[in-house]
Amino acid sequence: MTTSATAASTTAPAVSRSYRPVPTTARRNSLTMLRRNLQHARRYPAMTISLVGMPISMLLLFNYVFGGTMSAGMGSSGSGDYINYLVPGILLMAVGSGVLPTTVGVCTDMTEGIVARFRTMPINGASVLTGRAVGAVIQTLLSIVLVLGVALLVGFRSGAEPIEWLAVAGLLTLMCFALTWVAVALGQLVKAPESASSIALPFSFLLPFLSSVFVPLDSMPDWLRHFAEWQPYTAFTETLRGLLNGSEIGKFGPLAVGWGIALVLIGYLWARSLFKRDATR
Repeated sequence: MTTSATAASTTAPAVSRSYRPVPTTARRNSLTMLRRNLQHARRYPAMTISLVGMPISMLLLFNYVFGGTMSAGMGSSGSGDYINYLVPGILLMAVGSGVLPTTVGVCTDMTEGIVARFRTMPINGASVLTGRAVGAVIQTLLSIVLVLGVALLVGFRSGAEPIEWLAVAGLLTLMCFALTWVAVALGQLVKAPESASSIALPFSFLLPFLSSVFVPLDSMPDWLRHFAEWQPYTAFTETLRGLLNGSEIGKFGPLAVGWGIALVLIGYLWARSLFKRDATR
């Protein structure tokens, strides 16, 4: 009996040492969080519908209600010219409309305790943010395709070459990541979904109206033109307009790429910093 007890006592520590939970990789964690966010978007489609509803409503409103007046003011021959001018900015508004649901979604996760539960699991902390960001980018890119489809139905035409369309896709993807990471940071900054809606409003609605999305820069007063000329929406809009319509891009191409990279880095580092700060509380 003593011999068997001694053998059991000597083998037990070996078993406990050999049993260790294997931590999953950051990539696997991020894919898990991505699936979670995509499934959540499928079950609760209201926010996803808003991604498409706002830019499409703006497209139809400005084309059919204000299109004739805008074309006359710009010296164009008809509303068909204005739709070609309008669509690049509307595509960018589709990107901006993704800021609101992302900000609200992150805020909801942070305040309802699901992120606190994730922190207790053997998962990579950054994957929670990465899964949310990549899921939001995928949703936004799908909404851009739908908005572009509607634009083609209402008369938009482009003479862009395939390489130019590829550049358009790259720019829109860059802007998606830029604004999405800013939205992830904003969602952690506020403490209630209602506040998240308010803080996201300038990125999704205000800045497009203070840019060249709807009217040329030359038609603006000097004080507004100086601001609009250097803000990211104008840089991306004019670059997309040049690629799709053949207009001059000039300084706006490098400015758009610079804004995109800067916003990605700022948003990502800011989001990571806020996530780590909350973990220490």
